[in-house]
Amino acid sequence: MKHWAIIYLVHNSWYNIGVNSDLSTPETLLEVIRHFADERTAWNYFVARRWPDGVTCPHCGGTGKIHLIESRLRFRCNDCGEQFSAKTGSIFEASPIGFSKWLPAIWMITNAKNGISSYEIHRGLGVTQKTAWFMLHRIRLAMQNGSYEKLGGPDVSGVEVDETYIGGKAKNMHSDKRKAKIRRGLDARTGGQVGKDIVLGFLERGGKVRTLHIPDTRQGRVQAMFIRNVKFESDIYTDAHGSYSALYNWYRHSVIDHAVSYVAGQVHTNGIENYWSLLKRTISGTYVSVEPFHLFRYLDEQAFRYNERKGNDANRFEQVVVNATGRRLTYAALTGKERVQ
Repeated sequence: MKHWAIIYLVHNSWYNIGVNSDLSTPETLLEVIRHFADERTAWNYFVARRWPDGVTCPHCGGTGKIHLIESRLRFRCNDCGEQFSAKTGSIFEASPIGFSKWLPAIWMITNAKNGISSYEIHRGLGVTQKTAWFMLHRIRLAMQNGSYEKLGGPDVSGVEVDETYIGGKAKNMHSDKRKAKIRRGLDARTGGQVGKDIVLGFLERGGKVRTLHIPDTRQGRVQAMFIRNVKFESDIYTDAHGSYSALYNWYRHSVIDHAVSYVAGQVHTNGIENYWSLLKRTISGTYVSVEPFHLFRYLDEQAFRYNERKGNDANRFEQVVVNATGRRLTYAALTGKERVQ
């Protein structure tokens, strides 16, 4: 274990973070629980990750005289006179839950291959199920990549593309519910998949995956998603879905017809289809039922774990902790009562 300096600089002010304080990242769940059982230790860890070069006021951006109010664990900026906490301007803002529970929750969802339910967080951390559900969605926000960099290019061996359908099976629906979905045309827009939601996926061979929740698979929409997410002239591999038929105009497009075979040399979509099996085990096995309104959050969660698969548990945990800053999700926005900015 590495040991950080016992004195932390807040620009023109100093405060003691405790003799022999260990600000290194734990490497197992057991270490996380023991290490962050003390609230001040957990607070120290997050402060050091959020402001590695010294505390900055989130209100005015000031880096001058910032003092710690020790009794409340709040900072005061002498430049603008405002007070703020370590949670201000992060996914933790306005949360009464301490870092001693937030940090283990981050570890648990970040490193659970098939996700973790709010009921398990509720039982394990001693919070209500509703609170656990809200916590997990806030953590998923920190797991979002947020990158607009396109996939593919000359250095990538190929991008596999496929679509999948998320939702209950028509045969398991009550007849009235099934008929209602058919009347609304949901079966038509998903190519006969009654009441299902469509996810389009792009997978760089040996690289990252990107998944998008789309309303239909019409050719114009699918082509627009390609142009937005994949570099021109990339090698792409798809099945024989009709919406992919005109992609040769922008890409080196190879097609595998699954009615004939599943592999023809380098032409296949086995990688993205394997990823779909991971995603569906997470959604069907752990979360059971996902509302379409929240589907993109669960897609981002699984994509994060897959894209960071080459790192270890501690790496993934620390990355989410660092990404927690600059993002906020209110309960009203989460439940659709206010528009997400």
